[in-house]
Amino acid sequence: MTRSMRPVALLAALILSLPAAAQTVLKASHQFPGGKGDPRDEMVQIIAREVKAANVGLEIQVYPGASLFKPNDQWNAIVNGQLDLTAFPLDYASGKVGAFSATLMPGLVRNHERAKRLNQSEFMKEIKAKIDRAGAMVLADAWLAGAVASKRGCIRTPADIKGQKIRSAGPTFAEMWQAAGASIVNIPSNEVYNALQTGVADGTDTSTGSFVSFRLQEQVKCVTAPGENALWFMYEPVLMSKRSFARLNKAQQDALLAAGRVSEAYFDKESKGLDDQMVESFRKAGVEVVTMTSAEYDAWVKLAQESSYKRFASEVSDGRKLIDAALAVK
Repeated sequence: MTRSMRPVALLAALILSLPAAAQTVLKASHQFPGGKGDPRDEMVQIIAREVKAANVGLEIQVYPGASLFKPNDQWNAIVNGQLDLTAFPLDYASGKVGAFSATLMPGLVRNHERAKRLNQSEFMKEIKAKIDRAGAMVLADAWLAGAVASKRGCIRTPADIKGQKIRSAGPTFAEMWQAAGASIVNIPSNEVYNALQTGVADGTDTSTGSFVSFRLQEQVKCVTAPGENALWFMYEPVLMSKRSFARLNKAQQDALLAAGRVSEAYFDKESKGLDDQMVESFRKAGVEVVTMTSAEYDAWVKLAQESSYKRFASEVSDGRKLIDAALAVK
């Protein structure tokens, strides 16, 4: 620098010569399609955008479509701190924490309004406590309604599924489908299309969002939509590794928590729309769309109580308490 430089120019030169502030980069992974309007991907993208806008030296790189971790590997990666964030179907970790199967239990939720009330219940407080003890934390809640579909025809009653090869999202539904006479195909949702196409599976249960994102209308004849009697609801929150969160400074932590609230509010508005989008897409593709009557729903719940509920209560130490806490929500 020369003596002739003015004070303002000298200060600017000094600032430019300083090293840039360190940028902390977090990695987010999920199994759902990216850039195609899947609300679970959008929940993570919202958090990434909100955090960047907060200007706290934090960036989130999002890896959709199981491009970074396989679906079932994400839980271990989160609790071990190898992965920072994920949009994750919690039941996928039920092999590690048995109680998580309660978040995909036949007939435990029934409709979107009740799902919202569940988030503030003792049931969810206990589930989140178990998430916390395992080494993760919830940034945004998300309950997705789901459906069941088949290449053979409509599934309304237990008799309709007998003899079919069904892909099930989790063990509680698998237990109920088996009790009705089906055989189970164990694959994640992003592999269902090929399984239906090749005959490995005759049908599947999954969220309405996944039915659309994975274009399953191209492979099935009939889908049983949620309607007023939704047998299938699944908790798919945005989770963060507690190890990763602890490494951040207070401003970055606050920015993430605030971004989680924005993401959750977005999904709150979108969740029912996913069901409507599925119905519209499948009808347009010529797929028959039906819903369960109260009597049909009750028949499935009775079967679930004799199979899924019974096993869950016997295998999970506080299983009966969790089921009762969820059913207590009016």
